[in-house]
Amino acid sequence: MGTAGRGTGLSVRAGLCGARATRVGAGKGHWPRSLGHEVAGDERGACRARSWCLAAHRTGVQRVSRMHYFLGRSSDLSFPKICNIFLRLHHTTTSRTCSCSKTITDEKYKDPFKLGRKDLKNLYEDIKKELLVSTAELKEMCEYYFDGKGKAFRPMIVVLMARACNIHHNNSGEVQESQRSVAIIAEMIHTASLVHDDVIDDANSRRGKTTVNQIWGERKAVLAGDFILSAASVALARIGNTTIISVLSQVIEDLVRGEFLQLGSKENENERFAHYLEKTFKKTASLIANSCKAVSILGCPDPKVHEIAYQYGKNVGIAFQLIDDVLDFTSCADQLGKPTAADLKLGLATGPVLFACQQFPEMNAMIMRRFSLPGDVERARQYVLQSDGVQQTTYLAQRYCHEALKEISKLRPSPERDALIQLTEVVLTRDK
Repeated sequence: MGTAGRGTGLSVRAGLCGARATRVGAGKGHWPRSLGHEVAGDERGACRARSWCLAAHRTGVQRVSRMHYFLGRSSDLSFPKICNIFLRLHHTTTSRTCSCSKTITDEKYKDPFKLGRKDLKNLYEDIKKELLVSTAELKEMCEYYFDGKGKAFRPMIVVLMARACNIHHNNSGEVQESQRSVAIIAEMIHTASLVHDDVIDDANSRRGKTTVNQIWGERKAVLAGDFILSAASVALARIGNTTIISVLSQVIEDLVRGEFLQLGSKENENERFAHYLEKTFKKTASLIANSCKAVSILGCPDPKVHEIAYQYGKNVGIAFQLIDDVLDFTSCADQLGKPTAADLKLGLATGPVLFACQQFPEMNAMIMRRFSLPGDVERARQYVLQSDGVQQTTYLAQRYCHEALKEISKLRPSPERDALIQLTEVVLTRDK
């Protein structure tokens, strides 16, 4: 099976048990540090406080039951088995994921952004060099988001993975030119997808700026996105490695398939969560997973290392999007750089909504009509905040990060490997 088909979620066992193993002693008011649950006096803190406090009285067994419901008949664990596993985990002094959090925050772990900065110096200038545009307007449109104000999260992961794999293979910590090219291509593909997404969603703002489609119009925005993709394809061909071309071409296919998945929905409640995770993989995680795999192929001949890199990228990518979906309910627009509750307004049922639906079945009708009636969006938002949907989605993201940590820990120790471990906490604790 190809990389795109390797699945979007955790194993059933990990998904059912691990996601709930992150919380010990439900109802005692103690939250693991790695979830970043600092309840501030601002809007974000208030929203989180409401959601988590309302959820605190529910038992861990109820949470596991709800996860089992989402996975439906595909689960190979009966409910009694799930309860037994949870009870064994409940009686441990610390959970596995909490232990990882303690390890992650140890002083020996490196700041990923400091380590990766030297390889990403002049990143956006180099991208602009790839965009050889003679028309002034097209040039301005294509360079609009390459202003150096983005997080450069994807290129950061790629260059750190490149160094970690190189060190693992032959103790060489230098990033090859072809590996850095993959980081540039990843950012170009990502940005092109944002331009196209904003057209599809009729979005008004992105990264705190007015969107390309609002300034230049939808038709020109589509062409600008196409042009960025074509420039990325030229840069990809220049690497001259057919395997790398195949791996990264999969990303573009997954982006299109993911967008089609987002346009559709499932009537069967048991299929919705699988549909959501598959869409999340294709639209977000595939780019990170396959970019990590590409640099590992360029730096190390061992297929086991390629799989480690792919699995790390896949799990971090899914976790990243899960937290993004949480922030849509818990952050303010100024923090995000885009409107909140945007997914509901687009008719999308993300993780927090799907979990909340189990406590408020009346949300099913709203999901099926894609929150199209007056009052649907605000009513659904209130249901989410009154439920433990935000909390459960955060737990699931933490579980994916735990899987990513297990994978990357198989590589030889290095500052870059440790930075990738640290990055799993950055994903969980970000607020924008």
